[in-house]
Amino acid sequence: MKNTERIANLALAGLTLAPLVVKVDPNLNVILTACLTVFVGCYRSVKPTPPTETMSNEHAMRFPFVGSAMLLSLFLLFKFLSKDLVNTVLTGYFFVLGIVALSATLLPSIKRFLPKHWNEDVIIWRFPYLRSLEIEFTRSQIVAAIPGTFFCAWYALQKHWLANNILGLAFCIQGIEMLSLGSFKTGAILLAGLFVYDIFWVFFTPVMVSVAKSFDAPIKLLFPTSNSARPFSMLGLGDIVIPGIFVALALRFDVSRGKQSKYFNSAFLGYTAGLVLTIIVMNWFQAAQPALLYIVPAVIGFLAAHCIWNGDVKQLLEFDESKTASSSQEDINAKSSKKVE
Repeated sequence: MKNTERIANLALAGLTLAPLVVKVDPNLNVILTACLTVFVGCYRSVKPTPPTETMSNEHAMRFPFVGSAMLLSLFLLFKFLSKDLVNTVLTGYFFVLGIVALSATLLPSIKRFLPKHWNEDVIIWRFPYLRSLEIEFTRSQIVAAIPGTFFCAWYALQKHWLANNILGLAFCIQGIEMLSLGSFKTGAILLAGLFVYDIFWVFFTPVMVSVAKSFDAPIKLLFPTSNSARPFSMLGLGDIVIPGIFVALALRFDVSRGKQSKYFNSAFLGYTAGLVLTIIVMNWFQAAQPALLYIVPAVIGFLAAHCIWNGDVKQLLEFDESKTASSSQEDINAKSSKKVE
């Protein structure tokens, strides 16, 4: 791990714990936490083999509609069923999901201290009565899941804001690390669709704000304030993950060309500028704001301006990560065949 990545991880951990001992301005906390999370997730997404599963243009176009259906379904559940009952079911779901996310986040740090065969030997476990269903895991993953299990149990029992935030950050980092847009065209379609989605559900209906306040699960980060009437500022995980996977694609584009942090810097700067603008407008009007309204134009705008300035528009639009993955796999197979010979 590079020094900058290690520093970013330590800074994110320190910033998450800081409100326990010192007063941290919630606006500054939102900006720094979100930016550090995107930074960490982006660098974790850079791997020797590019992701083989990428999002298509059709999936990107459908995503806002699927998200709208899920959001409206949650709104109706909270409206017609007991809020405690819904949140109890969701707590059980996020308990399992949290263990998976935390163990995956901790695994790179833990497996360095474990025997090599614990990291490589895969164990296959089949369900007793459903033999067709099976789970693959390593001993290292089991070890990484132990602290995650205890932590998720603490979250389920206490629902402390710190436990909520740590789980939320794990979801964000894993989302940015594992999800791939495939190409900048797909990314632009997805961001444009969610740009409209965020504006509609925040400004034109009470649905988004209502669900965010009722949903007692780590789908948002909570930042303590000194205002007793509004004890926490909130930032949805989607405002980190969705732009984050686009910024991560810019970093992998730079790496594929052998150029370190060229367009990543402009995309990351755009994310930071959009988030700062969100905070300014929110405080000016004293009302909830759709963060993607400001983040999406900033991220795409900064990257587009930089790309046009350098004359790399064609290369950027033609970049397809799935093709890069295929060519990488062919290289691996070719090297393997040479060794056999």
